[in-house]
Order: sequence, then C-alpha cells, then structure tokens
Amino acid sequence: GRQIFQPLHALRTAEKSLLPGYHPFEWKPPLKNVSSNTEVGIIDGLSGLQLSVDDYPVDTIAKRFRYDSALVSALMDMEEDILEGLKSHDLDDYLKGPFTVVVKESCDGMGDVSEKHGCGPAVPEKAVRFSFTLMNITVAHGKENIRIFEETKPNSELCCKPLCLMLADESDHETFTAILSPLVAEREAMKNSELVLDMGGIPRTFKFIFRGTGYDEKLVREVEGLEASGSTYICTLCDATRLEASQNLILHSITRSHAENLERYEVWRSNPYHETVDELRNRVKGVSAKPFIETVPSVDALHCDIGNAAEFYKIFQFEIGEVYKNPDASKEERKRWQSMLDKHLRKK
Repeated sequence: GRQIFQPLHALRTAEKSLLPGYHPFEWKPPLKNVSSNTEVGIIDGLSGLQLSVDDYPVDTIAKRFRYDSALVSALMDMEEDILEGLKSHDLDDYLKGPFTVVVKESCDGMGDVSEKHGCGPAVPEKAVRFSFTLMNITVAHGKENIRIFEETKPNSELCCKPLCLMLADESDHETFTAILSPLVAEREAMKNSELVLDMGGIPRTFKFIFRGTGYDEKLVREVEGLEASGSTYICTLCDATRLEASQNLILHSITRSHAENLERYEVWRSNPYHETVDELRNRVKGVSAKPFIETVPSVDALHCDIGNAAEFYKIFQFEIGEVYKNPDASKEERKRWQSMLDKHLRKK
C-alpha cells in the first residue's frame, strides 16, 4: 500500500504549498512601497524598522507574513469553494472577475505567555496576535453582484488566518505601532490596487474591502488614539461623557470616525486656537494620540447595556400600569407609571 509516514523533506515541501509565499501573483498597479517579489514566507516583524540610538527600545520578538502574500494563500486554500460557488450560481467557472473579497481584521492581546522555568530571551511575557478572516466573496455579473462564497462560521478559529504574532504588551503603544505600521501600510496600498491571481489555470482579478471589526474596546481606544477606558469620554462610538450618558438612556448615534479622529489629533497636536489643556481636551473629545488603524464602529457592550436598560425601563412601566388590561391608557396615566418607576429606582 501507500506509505503513510512520509520522509521529513517531503513533508516540508508539502507544507510550503500551504504557507504564504508559495503562489505567484501580481498587483495592478504595483503596490506602493511593497516589493513585487511573491516568494515571501515568514518574515521578521521588526524588518524595516529604522532605529537610532536614542529611540524607544523595542525589546520584542515578532514574526509575520506579508499581508498580500497571506491573502493570496487564503484565497488559494478556498479555490474549490470559489469554483463551486460559481457553478452553483450557474456562472462560468472560467469567469475572470473582478471578485470582491470582504476581509475582517482582528487583533487582541493573548495574555500571559511567560516561561515558568525557562531561560529564553528577555522579552515581554505577553503576546499580541493580528489576524484576518475572509468573510465573503462576490462577483460582478451583468448589473448585479452575486455572492459566491460566505463564511458560515465567521467567529471560528478555523477560518481565522494569523498574520502577525508579537511578544509585546498591547498597552506598549510604541512597540505596538512600530510592528503593526508596516501591515497597515500594506493594507492601505492594497485598497487602491487589484490582485491578479491564477486560479484553476485562469488569471482572475480580486479587489479587497477591509473591515476592522475584531477589536475589543481597549484596543479600539489604543489604535484610534482615544484616552483609556477610565476616561470621562466613555464611548468609542460617540462623544458622550459619563455624565451625558447617565442622563440619556435612549438617543445615541455613531458619530466618531477614523477620519475625524485624525483631524482631532491634528488639533490636539497643534492647538490652533491657543486654548488651555482642558478647553483643548473638550474640543477634541479625548483624542490625544495619533490614530493608526481604521476600525469599523459596531455596537459595543456599553451600548447594548444602554439599549437593554431603555427597553426594560419601558417594559417595567407597562407592568406597573398593567397595560395588558388597559392598552389605551392616556398620556397622563403613562406619565404616572413612569414617575412611580423612577421613585422606585431611586430607592435602590
């Protein structure tokens, strides 16, 4: 029969085809400040970091893939799914595209990874992992966009592709930005270019849309230049202060954006109106560092809580007034239920 245990060199060769850096590809136009060499596997996360003597010391070990190379590897892993998706929608499997790929980006600290009794290199005992997931792929056909692939388990670790792993503390802003900045630069370059990749023997065109939704509140604050979570500016989505949020349980809308945060940082840095620190801080609503990764605002735990509180507040009023017996209660009666509930809540 067939030999199950392969010699090591054969396994190494097979493994190479699964890692980024194996498949040739091309960008049109070529990516700005990114090498056109496609045989790029695991690279040092500190490569390209220019350090002068008096710079901030970067004591970390980081490994990463080049972003475009990792995306190509992920797409080639899904070759069968893509061709199958074309067939299932009665499309020609030699369609060249352009295919539009939505990429979810995630980053989080992995906590304590210290060696208990080791004598390895002196590096921080925390790790941070940056990864991405291909969420869906659509193809333009006539006047409509047809979705040929959708990730059924988008939160599973099975479809979450690692891009960068660093032994660093996510709170160490300088190290964090130094290592992730090249990734962000590659991502920005890919937004304005199209990937040409041979799939099923045919060169096909891919465009990418990046969505930074896999960040917790701590990291959103870090990468969007906001103050830490103890700040009086309680929210990463709007300008509410703690006091305003406590007085307004219902009317909230998403007002912050990456572009606005960048503008506010410029104001904070240059202080064009020659204001005091407090006046300036109030003007920029707590943006005090340069935002460097664009995150997509989504409803966080805080707003879920506010929404739930508002909903329950309504339900309790209806219960007090036994609205199921009296659905046509007057405005005055409803006001009375509300004041009874408020009185009760103040007792607590």
